[in-house]
Amino acid sequence: MSNLTTAPPAGAPSVRRRGGGRTPASRRRITGAGGNRHLFFILPAALFLLVFAVYPVVQLVRMSLSDVRVDNLGADWQFVGLENVIRNFGDGAFGGVIINTVVFVAIVTVLGLVGGLAAAILLAPTGKWPGLILALLVFVWALPPVVNGSVWKFLLGTQGLFNTLLTDLGLASTAVPFLFDDRLALVSVALVNSWVVIPFNALVYRAAIIGIPGELFEASRVDGASRWQEIRHVIIPSVRSTTMILTVLTVVYGFRSFDFIYVMTFGGPGTATTTLPFLGYVQAFVRFDFGLGASTALIAVLMVLVLAVIYARNVRQEEK
Repeated sequence: MSNLTTAPPAGAPSVRRRGGGRTPASRRRITGAGGNRHLFFILPAALFLLVFAVYPVVQLVRMSLSDVRVDNLGADWQFVGLENVIRNFGDGAFGGVIINTVVFVAIVTVLGLVGGLAAAILLAPTGKWPGLILALLVFVWALPPVVNGSVWKFLLGTQGLFNTLLTDLGLASTAVPFLFDDRLALVSVALVNSWVVIPFNALVYRAAIIGIPGELFEASRVDGASRWQEIRHVIIPSVRSTTMILTVLTVVYGFRSFDFIYVMTFGGPGTATTTLPFLGYVQAFVRFDFGLGASTALIAVLMVLVLAVIYARNVRQEEK
């Protein structure tokens, strides 16, 4: 009787194990090496964020809790706790500044989203004219804010285009003080900011609309849906996730808007167009009270952070 053996016969091809003949230990070593390689690629971005995002925020928090002025800016900062925040809320005008900020952000967000969606629906068909109009919108969006604000300041001035049209058409007996009236100035600057936001939102919405399957539009037309019903029941639900993303981006843009206010009204008349970013600028770089300015900026950051948390919770609930 021949001897049985588990060893493969000489010259027979060896049976390779799954995974290229690698043992579990070797696979763990390779996976670990891959993980380290991924870490190597992530490291530059992490360092960039650490230097240009985390460190400035840490310094902002530290400055907001300190007494920082011109004479001690390069020296040790004296820790004062929440004194700067208390000084801000103790100022009678600070409540009005917060209201201005909320109203400004609300106008920019609502008009930016509605205008962007409307422009995207009008420009969704491919062709020569929609492409040309879209290019003009992108040009408006790409203009530097200082240039854009200067143009709009001229157009809304006493001798500007809008007042000339209103008086020539008999719609107003005298020039409308768009930028010099307490009630009109904030709305005027917010409308200009909305006009600048619309092109970017239209670009993103247009991409989302083009990505909607054509079968949905064909089915709605077979069912006899009107154009408005098509927009309401097909387009708006299909771009819901895009709307949520644009809402956050537009709110953040509204909260950090500074250029147009600086160029068009410089926060006036009085404090009618003063928002939190502009107040922080005045406190830090006009009055040179850097600690107070940092506390104002930190309050604006916290307000944006609250909105970001609400957005993240909504996204998580939708994903579930």
